[in-house]
Amino acid sequence: MDFRVGHGYDVHRYAIGRKLILGGVNIPFGKGLVGHSDADVVVHAMMDSLLGAVALGDIGGHFPNNDPKYKDADSMKLMEQVCRLVREKGYEVSNIDATIIAQQPKLKPYIDNMRENIAKAMKVDIDKVSVKATTEEKLGFTGNLEGIAAHAVALVYKTEK
Repeated sequence: MDFRVGHGYDVHRYAIGRKLILGGVNIPFGKGLVGHSDADVVVHAMMDSLLGAVALGDIGGHFPNNDPKYKDADSMKLMEQVCRLVREKGYEVSNIDATIIAQQPKLKPYIDNMRENIAKAMKVDIDKVSVKATTEEKLGFTGNLEGIAAHAVALVYKTEK
């Protein structure tokens, strides 16, 4: 069987007056993330991992930040499009795993909702979606509350046709 692995990474800085959306969940916090779309850093990392696994580039190539069509776009809708592209290349998702790196806010209460949202957008069982969160012990830009980063890895497999 043809298995492929893809890695994704994304980062967005904080800004007052923006919503904080992670994994499709609107998280109450005093600031959100700056981005052309909704700046859902974890979903962006996951999309890049999927695109990378099937050698389709990155989200910037598919959803450019200078295209007004994607202004304030819902990343869950973009994830649906990415998964369609993966399937069009003849692959299915075996599993996807992401780590959100944020000093604040505490994300544990929102993880299950994130997993549900992501699984629904990907059209996969929730047990194929893992989301974790960690801090950097007050080190670096995430530790200094300048922004949030996320890493993701996806495993896909070729479907038999």
